Amino acid sequence: MPRTQLTDLQLDIVRVLWSEGEATVAEVRDRLPEGRNLATTTVATVLSRLEKQNVVTRRLDGRQYVYRPTVTEHQVRRSMVADLVGSLFEGDPAALVSHLVSDAELEDGDLERVRAMLQIEEGGVA
Repeated sequence: MPRTQLTDLQLDIVRVLWSEGEATVAEVRDRLPEGRNLATTTVATVLSRLEKQNVVTRRLDGRQYVYRPTVTEHQVRRSMVADLVGSLFEGDPAALVSHLVSDAELEDGDLERVRAMLQIEEGGVA
């Protein structure tokens, strides 16, 4: 999959599409998180740019376009995290994990959940 780097606004817009499956410009605008009071033209411009990046596709329905995502949330996360690891951690994913574990404010049980995930990934039993 090609690298997909999205801005916060682009992510908010694509999250609407992931949630809804497909939506018009107005529907996307209406479903954006509170505080994102954007003009319809702004949302349309962002969707147009996302289409050029092959992140969304559109179809004509009557007189309006209906947009749907062409990438999954998992694909976008994977791409963005890979770029983060490459740029900030010199390609070392273990350095990212170490940073998160040592610098994050972990809740009770977080470390145990991470250990269980690692065991599952290694083929062990959680």
